[in-house]
Amino acid sequence: PISIKVLSVPSIHTLLNVKMSNADDQASSASTRAIIEHGDDPAPKKFSWPPLESNPEVFTNYLRSIGLSQNFAIGEVFGFDEDVLAFLPQPILGIIVCYERLIPKSEIRDVDKGAKENYDKVSFYMHQSKVLDNACGIIACLHAIFNSPATSVEIKPDTVLGKFRERTQSVTPSERCSALENDTDFQRMHKNYASKGQSQEITSDQSAVKHHFVAYVLNSEGQLVELDGTKAGPVILCD
Repeated sequence: PISIKVLSVPSIHTLLNVKMSNADDQASSASTRAIIEHGDDPAPKKFSWPPLESNPEVFTNYLRSIGLSQNFAIGEVFGFDEDVLAFLPQPILGIIVCYERLIPKSEIRDVDKGAKENYDKVSFYMHQSKVLDNACGIIACLHAIFNSPATSVEIKPDTVLGKFRERTQSVTPSERCSALENDTDFQRMHKNYASKGQSQEITSDQSAVKHHFVAYVLNSEGQLVELDGTKAGPVILCD
């Protein structure tokens, strides 16, 4: 089963959250996320990043609480028929897919592993470490939001999200990873919203989480780029 999310900014400025079903009629969902900031104090102890529920209300409230403008929201897409897609606000700024990895890492093609040579193909890319275990949802949001045109997504500067962007604009993908690891303000907000909805049912056993969130954006050259922090770098899918 897979779950697909869409980040869009229409005339009414909304971030979209998409849901679909696979060929076997298994329920799948999709949603769009946004971003967060970092605190100055080091974490007093190891923080385990719990998974977020693929719930548009949870994500919208989370992102707005950390600095995303009230003009943006997370919505859902329930299918890919033209009639259904016609209801999506435009333009769509990014897509987030949640899927279960079934292919062993040893069998992944080299072209799909990403490359550090592609760092400069996007404005923002960050790595995901084991410390950030189940933070893939928010990392995918960061990838989608921070690679949108600066004039498209409104982020309040003196917020968790705004400060994180300011702090990590000119650093490396690995340094961005470290910044999020040690961002106590981000941790606090993440923990709060990870307990919303039905997510609280799985946060006690994070090994039960089998799915992974990945972002897809169009870069300034019009290329479709996959942004997965667990890979070596961005993956250029097509022009």
